[in-house]
Amino acid sequence: MMPLYIFLIVMNVTSFFAFGIDKLLSKSGARRISEKTLLILSTFGGSFGALIGMVLFNHKTSKAKFRYTVPFLFILYAIILLYK
Repeated sequence: MMPLYIFLIVMNVTSFFAFGIDKLLSKSGARRISEKTLLILSTFGGSFGALIGMVLFNHKTSKAKFRYTVPFLFILYAIILLYK
């Protein structure tokens, strides 16, 4: 059970920082983290970190695939963990 929680913590921290770094890269005009990568991080356990990153950095909040997918994944993971 403990390795699962460690994995989820690592994924959420990684997702959070990925959204923050992508926001900084978007402001500087540098090459960015792909949307596919951000969604993969969210899908594989990083949805809470992604959601916090989206809100805190105001990043990808206007894109429907992020606005709906990331909260859905967060709710899904919360339900799975609640009933595990």
